[in-house]
Amino acid sequence: MKIFNILTSLFVAAVLVSCFDDETSIADLSTLSEITIKEGSIQTVYNIQKNETLTISPVLLQSNTEKPLSYTWEVDLKTYSNEKDFVFHGEKLGTYNCRFIVENEDGKTFFPFKLYVNSPYEEGITVLSADNDGRPMLSFMQTPANSGEVGAFTTEELLTLNNDDIYFANNPSDLLHSGATLFMVCKGGGESNDKPAIYYLNEKTFVVENMFTVPEYEGFKPTKILLPSTYEGYVLPFFMLSEDGKVYSFSVSEAAVEPSTKLAYTYSQATHFDDGSYYYDMLLWDKDANALALLYGGYGPFYMSAERHLSRTNPDFATLNYFANRNFVTMVSVRSTKEQQRLDGYEVIIITSSGAMNHRVVLQSDLWGTNDTGGYITLDNGGFSMIGFGALPISEETPCIASKTYLTMFFAEGNKVRKWNYTTSQQLSSAPTHLAVGSNDAIITGFEMSADQNTTYVAFYEPNQEGKNGSVWAFDTDKGTVLNKWDNISYKPVKMFYKYK
Repeated sequence: MKIFNILTSLFVAAVLVSCFDDETSIADLSTLSEITIKEGSIQTVYNIQKNETLTISPVLLQSNTEKPLSYTWEVDLKTYSNEKDFVFHGEKLGTYNCRFIVENEDGKTFFPFKLYVNSPYEEGITVLSADNDGRPMLSFMQTPANSGEVGAFTTEELLTLNNDDIYFANNPSDLLHSGATLFMVCKGGGESNDKPAIYYLNEKTFVVENMFTVPEYEGFKPTKILLPSTYEGYVLPFFMLSEDGKVYSFSVSEAAVEPSTKLAYTYSQATHFDDGSYYYDMLLWDKDANALALLYGGYGPFYMSAERHLSRTNPDFATLNYFANRNFVTMVSVRSTKEQQRLDGYEVIIITSSGAMNHRVVLQSDLWGTNDTGGYITLDNGGFSMIGFGALPISEETPCIASKTYLTMFFAEGNKVRKWNYTTSQQLSSAPTHLAVGSNDAIITGFEMSADQNTTYVAFYEPNQEGKNGSVWAFDTDKGTVLNKWDNISYKPVKMFYKYK
């Protein structure tokens, strides 16, 4: 009993002491200064673009006396800053888990938030241009998330912005999006006598991930990259076309080019490349044989005849060549929707001439598939027709684009966009002017078309203007009315295309 009494007494004493401490703490609360972060001064989620700077200036309140505060900003569980304001430069794409901690002598307050650094080059119009000295410039207009908004081109030169430690070769000639890479080629030359160069740019950052020069082939001046939209899964080499019409094999993985043994002749700059459903198709005009050559998934080349594909060494090649005794003018790929491609395949307009007689051939992809006998069907009688007389207003260098929806081909003549219905007997030389861009001295260098074919973009430059003399206008494909203008956003445009995600 005595032990029990002692233990009971100790327990009661402990309870009394505990109650006393609680009363003292409650009494001290009246002098504590609790920290509150004003609602809205920090968000729970932030989205910025790469190379953009985010600044957060929290508004802080203390319930009683203003006491000294200390600050900690954490990014992915690591201390980033101890300043009151959060200043973050988005150097790398990604998602960052962040936390703001503010404290005084009485306690701490926490505020977690997420920060997303997004690509400013996700999807939109991309323009490669060259200034008067041949120096390359890359411009981009991000497509707004809201369809009713109009985008704006970036004001900075994106190659040097994202690669300030790299010197780019002179005379850019082509830019192509394949897989997760933007491939850019430059012919070189200029005052610094640059070597021809090929660059691999990250599609989301425009940062150079690989590059190489090609000094070993004197005649190599790359003008066109012949790659499908994705090169993964292909084991065959791809190709590049040179300014002199020679074709070079291009190994993406080995970062190397060499003269092609498969395509060993001289070819026109007007080429067609299509991904196809399994194999890619590539059409080239063989200037030496005066014939249209097809490379099918790396196999071939096969040459167009009245009934079949023939090899270039076939003894009947000269008599069976469908384009025999005709001069090549140009080749234009027809833009089509996915549904149109599903129904009709893709189309390519081939324009040839013989003296004053001009002809047009519209090739369809289903015309060069294999038949039951294993032969290759190339053309039918309905694809070949006379289109008129007189001097042709176009050549293989003329910028052109065609629409399956509107059965229309646009081609440039100085600052004028001319419109031709390629399915009728309308003379090409009588094609009317759809619209004119810029000044009377402006020169159109390229076209692009929206996926639904309702909007067409035209790139041009003003040769008599100093500084950034390149512009892009958008017009209604059917009506020819100008929808938007983006003036002085580049130098002389070399290549324009719509970069998809």
